[in-house]
Amino acid sequence: MRGHLLSRLKDHARYIEHADSVQQEQLMKITERASLTWFGRKYDFSTMRTYQEFATRIPLYRYEDLQPQIMRMVKGEKDVLWPGRCFNFAQSSGTSDGNHKYIPITPESLRWNHYRGASDVVSHYLNLNPKSRLFAGKSLILGGSFANELNLPRGTHVGDLSATLINNINPLVNLVRVPDKRTALLEDWTVKLPALVEASKGEDITNLSGVPSWFLTVIKEVLKATGKDCIHDVWPNLEVFFHGGIAFEPYREQYERLCDMNKMHFLNTYNASEGFFATQSDWNTTAMLLLLDVGVFYEFIPLSEVDSEHPDVLPIWEIEAGKTYELIITACNGLWRYRIGDTVHIEQLNPVKINIAGRTKSFINAFGEELMVHNADKAITLASQATGAQVLNYTAAPVYASDKSKGRHQWLVEFEKEPVSIEEFASLLDKFLQEDNGDYQAKRYQSIFLDAPEVVVAHRGLFDHWLGSTGKLGGQRKIPRLNNNRNVIEQMLQLMQT
Repeated sequence: MRGHLLSRLKDHARYIEHADSVQQEQLMKITERASLTWFGRKYDFSTMRTYQEFATRIPLYRYEDLQPQIMRMVKGEKDVLWPGRCFNFAQSSGTSDGNHKYIPITPESLRWNHYRGASDVVSHYLNLNPKSRLFAGKSLILGGSFANELNLPRGTHVGDLSATLINNINPLVNLVRVPDKRTALLEDWTVKLPALVEASKGEDITNLSGVPSWFLTVIKEVLKATGKDCIHDVWPNLEVFFHGGIAFEPYREQYERLCDMNKMHFLNTYNASEGFFATQSDWNTTAMLLLLDVGVFYEFIPLSEVDSEHPDVLPIWEIEAGKTYELIITACNGLWRYRIGDTVHIEQLNPVKINIAGRTKSFINAFGEELMVHNADKAITLASQATGAQVLNYTAAPVYASDKSKGRHQWLVEFEKEPVSIEEFASLLDKFLQEDNGDYQAKRYQSIFLDAPEVVVAHRGLFDHWLGSTGKLGGQRKIPRLNNNRNVIEQMLQLMQT
């Protein structure tokens, strides 16, 4: 198995000199496969031969634009956006009318993308750690559940991506993973969490896969149940955490405190409901190798063009290192020139490596400060290190100017360990934000336009409580870090009062 996994690195070597041809091969593969679908006939895929024809014929799409066709697929219609009938849909929130998104998970997206992407992660880890004994024990995979959707056609499943992956995986894999499928797919986390602890505490766990914030909760519960202080006293052969979903840096210190760092590795991944896009491939940087041959064709909108009615759109062979772009995907799940909502920073070319810069809708720009999630994550991490604090969760939003005060940012922070002085923490947070973001620094200059940020200490468990109140509590659910309005933070502040 190790030799087979490492052989994929030869394919990845093509990325260095041939990113353009690898990507164009993927585009032609995807369009040819979908040429007889409703969408393929609409745009005459059968005569399409070049990227230029593709970009000229097909407009950019947001979810709301594709929603009517996706709902046809949910109801059981076949050959709409992708050949055949789609039985699986990853559910997420975020449409303008408050309804759920349903992201198609086609058989091809499972085979060509999600499972291959996961395999590629392991390939790079084994290359980075030749002495690995990953397969000598079991994987602990933290996943979500299926939703209780009514009026679905027979055989159709809607829920977290991880639930679909677990439900469709080769049954042999269940012999080397924890927990069993029934426990993994439990919906109620008050039941699921103790079941996860019970299922895993006596196993020989060598690797973890999941979202950092949720796995931290699981590890702490395992330590509590076993009376240990270090997770390697429970799982002595644990060697790697494959993490994704949210930034790891704000949680790194807590993981390092709970692990034996002589044994432990952390590997960054970019795995979304819409596709598996990238993996860390070098210990010297957390930047991730963009996977170019996994059933996805990538395009990029320069950050300055994101709000333009007719933005410039660039293929991979026209992007520049050091720039931030909105990511556009065309994939084997029927998402065509789809604005996924993520922004990525191009760390290098040949091969292309990226870091997630944030969401196109997850930022604060109420005063022209253009504060992005990666600025916030970095500043929170540095402020925590400087004060000895440990942050569990945070969210931030603007407070708009009034007759008696200037505008400011309000940060709601849940601490595992509070700093001695919240005022000092807030001051350092402000300092590090200014150092990392020139626009923010300009607006904060002598407090002419923007007052110093305010930090409000959240009650313990507030963020889980809020997620539970929205029906989104689970292993792959994420906290919106930055909001340009006060909707989320006001809901949480109201919960604190009640």
